[in-house]
Amino acid sequence: MQAENEALRHEVDQLKNEMIRLVERNLDLSQRLEEDVELRRRAEVAREILSKNIERQRNADLQDDGQLMALLEIRVEQENALVQPDFDSKALAKLLGVSHERLVRLFRRSSIYSSPDAYLDNLRTLLAMRLLRDKPQYSIAAVAEESGLKNIRTLQRRIQEVVGMTPVEYRMLFNRDV
Repeated sequence: MQAENEALRHEVDQLKNEMIRLVERNLDLSQRLEEDVELRRRAEVAREILSKNIERQRNADLQDDGQLMALLEIRVEQENALVQPDFDSKALAKLLGVSHERLVRLFRRSSIYSSPDAYLDNLRTLLAMRLLRDKPQYSIAAVAEESGLKNIRTLQRRIQEVVGMTPVEYRMLFNRDV
């Protein structure tokens, strides 16, 4: 019986050692996997940064104001950044990959707008007017938010400046049956 117990202890020790070896191997594999995942993530981030830098360089080299203006309109529409109230001329320059100074020069030379911010204000006002016309179920506050204007007062002021009436009066022109 003592010999049998000794054999069982020896077998238990071997199993413990094998279990410890397997746990250590799993920990090692797990660490390698984490390192691989981290390396892949870093490579993806580097690829993304490189891609953005290449695009910024390409855009910064655009000497033709017409091409840059066309790119500006396409990117603003694609990104739908306009509806974010904090999207301003600096964010627009970053989106295009040009300096803020280059963007300001572009608007001085090649636009009917006095500045990039005036351009963005105009786009937001046009969007608000479209929402007032096409979405009668939206509240005035919802229209201001959806169009990227900071608040109802800004919406009222912009619509008043453009069409000479309040947003409610403007909406009523198009939705008399509602």
